[in-house]
Amino acid sequence: MDAKPRRTLEITVISGEKIRVDQNPVAENVYVVIRPEFINCYTTKIGIREEGLIAWNEKFLLDIPMHAKLVTFEVQCKKYKGSRPIGVARIALSDLEGVEENNFLQMFSYGLTDWDGRRNGVIHFSIRDCLISEMKHVMGISSCGFEHQVMGFQVNEKKSNDVVIAMTSR
Repeated sequence: MDAKPRRTLEITVISGEKIRVDQNPVAENVYVVIRPEFINCYTTKIGIREEGLIAWNEKFLLDIPMHAKLVTFEVQCKKYKGSRPIGVARIALSDLEGVEENNFLQMFSYGLTDWDGRRNGVIHFSIRDCLISEMKHVMGISSCGFEHQVMGFQVNEKKSNDVVIAMTSR
């Protein structure tokens, strides 16, 4: 049975600036949740405050179905007993179409809005299309229980016996 068509994007969440909580500059406990079309979510670690920016510098491989229309970046703050959303950017995948054609790293900066619709900072990230969806022989193998999954595919099925292996963590 053939797998459903998908696209894999490498997204690196770089940093955020001018992000505030209750009109105060955010000092700590800020992280980003990335949701492609509300299917899965990927979460960064707590950001590090550097010279007015909050730095994450975390890379994710997102499997995005071909029918997907948007990717959501949600900046949240761990506060008291739970997490509090403080800014969101919903980005149409059609805005990122040049990534697919050129297959090289592209940088983006998008404005964040809070849940009342007010501007609340900017998020900086990069995107690169990994073209894994074009590989014919992709296979997932459980390597360490539920912690990691190893993915491998044949590099060139006509001329090579080499296999590329990648390990993803959840």
